[in-house]
Amino acid sequence: MKAIIPVAGSGTRLRPLTHTKPKALLYVGSKPIIGHIVESLIPLGCDTLVFIIGPDGDAIPKTIKALYPDFTVESVVQHDRLGLGHAVSLAEEAVGDDDVLIIYGDTIIDGDLSVIRSCDVDGLIGVKEVEDPQRFGVVTIRDGLITGFVEKPSRPQSNLAIVGCNYFKNPAGLFESLHDIVAQGKKTNGEFQITDAFQLMIERNHKLKPFSVEGWFDCGTPESLLETNRYKLTKENREISFPDSIIIPPVFVHESATVRHSIVGPYVSVGSEAFIERSIIADSIIGSGARVFNASFVRSLIGDYVEASERPRRLIVGDNSILDIDVD
Repeated sequence: MKAIIPVAGSGTRLRPLTHTKPKALLYVGSKPIIGHIVESLIPLGCDTLVFIIGPDGDAIPKTIKALYPDFTVESVVQHDRLGLGHAVSLAEEAVGDDDVLIIYGDTIIDGDLSVIRSCDVDGLIGVKEVEDPQRFGVVTIRDGLITGFVEKPSRPQSNLAIVGCNYFKNPAGLFESLHDIVAQGKKTNGEFQITDAFQLMIERNHKLKPFSVEGWFDCGTPESLLETNRYKLTKENREISFPDSIIIPPVFVHESATVRHSIVGPYVSVGSEAFIERSIIADSIIGSGARVFNASFVRSLIGDYVEASERPRRLIVGDNSILDIDVD
């Protein structure tokens, strides 16, 4: 089985962090977002990862090759961001005739995905009940089969949101539908949507079923990134201590990081070679190589190699910044 992982998005909602780093390489818990995604594929017997990257997206496949050498890693460049449907259509040659799992590069799925191995139809679409279906693509169902797809409906007929994890036994029908919507110029909300291709598959008598997902974490905003960090730290539940500091679990501190005379936690992730001294930090992500002194942070995202001191209470700052400010 092969996996298509689209990661060509610019991550505008996570700026300034994504000015210098792809969204998929931001940390939650003990590893990058993309690391959690790739590890969820190992039990499925997936052997090949096909990344859809932007023109400057080489860092993602390079990172995965280094962290997970047992995978075959391929890259396809989406030069123009024309939507998710267009992005996935570019992977046809790389996928060939293999069965394929499409999983979005900013979405962490927590749960047993082995249900895809018992697929008895053309494809399976991962779904989860949500309170506000207008924010998502949704499906309608009859007699166990999906009857329709709507992207961000103004009047939802269902609360089953598409979570970004979809399996196809034979992807030929999917790619045919994707190429057709692109050739016809069929856009929804200004982009070629993969949900429109799914809808076209149904109209062409392909059978698609939903499968339920337990945990679904969209890491596209600062708030959702911190929420995912809290969840992953709770699941990992590591024991960490420093002799002159108070660590309030759950916390992850990379083995190469240093914490002195500080209170860290709960829900804090600290990257490699970071240095924290005389600070109080809770519910935050501290990037690799960051240096934090005399600070008090909560619900903050601190980029790699940031130098921060004084007393900001909440901060979102990109890589390589130097801060010496006092914010009430």
